[in-house]
Amino acid sequence: MSDLDDNEHDITGTQSWQALSAHQDHVHSMHLREVFAADPDRGRELTVDVGDLHIDYSKHRVLRETLELLFSLAREAGLEDKRDAMFAGVHINTSEDRAVLHTALRLPADAELVVDGQDVVADVHEVLDAMGAFTDKLRSGEWKGHTGKAITDVVNIGIGGSDLGPVMVYQALRHYVDSPIRCHFVSNVDPADLVATLADLDAETTLFIVASKTFGTLETLTNAAAAKRWLLAGLGAADDAVAKHFVAVSTNADKVSAFGIDTVNMFGFWDWVGGRYSVDSAIGLSVMAAIGKDRFGEFLHGFHLVDEHFRTAPLERNAPVILGLIGLWYSNFWDAQSRVVLPYSNDMARFAAYLQQLTMESNGKSVTAHGHHVTTDTGEVFWGEPGTNGQHAFYQLLHQGTRMIPADFIGFAEPTDDLTTADGTGSMHDLLMSNYFAQTKVLAFGKTADEIADEGVDPHVVPHKVMPGNRPSTSILAPELTPSVIGQLIALYEHQVFVEGTVWGINPFDQWGVELGKTQAMELLGSITDSQPPAALGDSSTDELVRWYRSRRGRQA
Repeated sequence: MSDLDDNEHDITGTQSWQALSAHQDHVHSMHLREVFAADPDRGRELTVDVGDLHIDYSKHRVLRETLELLFSLAREAGLEDKRDAMFAGVHINTSEDRAVLHTALRLPADAELVVDGQDVVADVHEVLDAMGAFTDKLRSGEWKGHTGKAITDVVNIGIGGSDLGPVMVYQALRHYVDSPIRCHFVSNVDPADLVATLADLDAETTLFIVASKTFGTLETLTNAAAAKRWLLAGLGAADDAVAKHFVAVSTNADKVSAFGIDTVNMFGFWDWVGGRYSVDSAIGLSVMAAIGKDRFGEFLHGFHLVDEHFRTAPLERNAPVILGLIGLWYSNFWDAQSRVVLPYSNDMARFAAYLQQLTMESNGKSVTAHGHHVTTDTGEVFWGEPGTNGQHAFYQLLHQGTRMIPADFIGFAEPTDDLTTADGTGSMHDLLMSNYFAQTKVLAFGKTADEIADEGVDPHVVPHKVMPGNRPSTSILAPELTPSVIGQLIALYEHQVFVEGTVWGINPFDQWGVELGKTQAMELLGSITDSQPPAALGDSSTDELVRWYRSRRGRQA
């Protein structure tokens, strides 16, 4: 059972929550133009640095008093004690009676952490060493396929955290790929995903990584079985060829072996790490194959830098705490429905999708950690696109719409690639970043009707060109997009999830909500595929939809 005190209180009934509710009325009447005029040093002082990240939170609709009240709320929620409990291995995942130790995945080898009688650090580094030895052979060409040819292509088959993390990091770190290995990623049970991926691959030189903790995930195992058939048909070989072209990231040795994979090439992880927190575990095997074990070590070190900051920095200077509390401020006191994430780097095109699972699967809960119904809204809806693409798609709503959508801008001083501008004199990266700075400025301060009229604009057009401003944003800058920096960014958001979940009193580390749909899918499969007309399924909508589908598939409706 959990070692935490089982006493629970309603966070909305605390003194800090009530004070914040009253305070919001005051802040709501203020424009960021007024806030900056009254507090001109906030642009220098409402910033925090962690690792390589420089974070400016001055353009938020918070006063210094707001921050003090938010820190008070965090302390009333027991944030510091619960943070310490997580790092110590206390079973804070109460519904599954588990420790939460994704932070242990990036502990250095000389660290000490024993949980439930297990030397966690030794276990982690045993797997990392095995990953390193395997990927060294793969990258050097020493590992051969069934016909004696070296591997040129690795296909990671997973879904959710077994896919979103590796594909996001692989794309982000394309400039650090230093081997002939090309990585591909298959997740969707829609056969189009696998067929399109395999279309240009050669069975003789392709290796599959099947990433499934239990080796029972329906989508993953369906795709893996289809990939196995493709491989054996392409090789014209028997099942013994599978062991040279498939490895597993799993903990289920029996199922892995039954599939035909040599369990020597099974890389494990633990029940104390959830899939959405696992890209820095063996789930990142494809990433290590691409960038090598040393660069992967830098990736882990980036996580660890932010972990240590989160673990030790006072709340008032703690980046994940500040940003998590500001996110909660908008969600609960301003009725903000979402947060948009805008990386000004095309290499981070999948970062928002990665954060969607991390944040929404974690904090999308309607009961507390102790099973009682929550008394306030929980979870933030995350979405986004790289700049400048988003500017020509949805920024219109950000600037002039009626909804307030807090925005996270992420940018880099040095580009991964650069070209000259059309006139041949400038840098396209500088042009990109000029957009980054301009967007945060216009969102915050806008442009008034008087300012527009003074430019000689037709009076009938003036209202249409007004930019109200007062739209909040965080600016996150880093020197360049490196393995360490992408690790730092992931950890920054991981710990924001923890901060918000702790204040809400929910458990960010289970995900029971995804189970029922999968169970019912298996129950419905027979109704869809059976040769006989299906029995009633319990509601007229599903009955009619299944009949329509069956008729189009040539089956009796």
